[in-house]
Amino acid sequence: MGNKKEPGIVVPHGGYEQLKSYQTAEIVYDATAAFCDRFISIRSRTHDQMVQAARSGKQNIAEGSMASGTSSKFEIKLVAVARASLEELLLDYKDFLRQRGLPLWGKDHPSALRVRSMAYEKNRSYLTYRSYVENHPAEIAANTVVCLVHQANYLLDRQLKQLERRFLEEGGFTERLYRVRSARRLGRG
Repeated sequence: MGNKKEPGIVVPHGGYEQLKSYQTAEIVYDATAAFCDRFISIRSRTHDQMVQAARSGKQNIAEGSMASGTSSKFEIKLVAVARASLEELLLDYKDFLRQRGLPLWGKDHPSALRVRSMAYEKNRSYLTYRSYVENHPAEIAANTVVCLVHQANYLLDRQLKQLERRFLEEGGFTERLYRVRSARRLGRG
């Protein structure tokens, strides 16, 4: 095997704040909190459920990233939970629009294209979308967040595929533990 050093047992982990999926989920969370405060009664169970689904999306990405050092399985599970939470949130926004007779923008709707193009702005944050959510009518606010949820879901789908591929190629914590221990017994570690 030459001079190739065997990796440690606990691989580098964390860094979720640099993930595009996390950054987008954070925007979705902030936008959802503002949207719900504007358009859904604070006394409504829907208000709490939507905010919690958005929060769950963001938090599970972070938790999965932190757990990745010792459990690929747990990381994949938590990222999948984040994806499921955001899908639940997407359905809430679609219900909101449908129940009020407001149109759901298709992905090629001119306003959707404008919102989607903002994903490429440097230093993108909730502030990038704030006026759409806080200063426009319900149709524009809801559809803006729908676009953002679709972006987050797309990124999470890609992240899950990458995590699955990495797990299949490199294995998980137990396999790393075995490799390091075996290398140490053979005098290579």
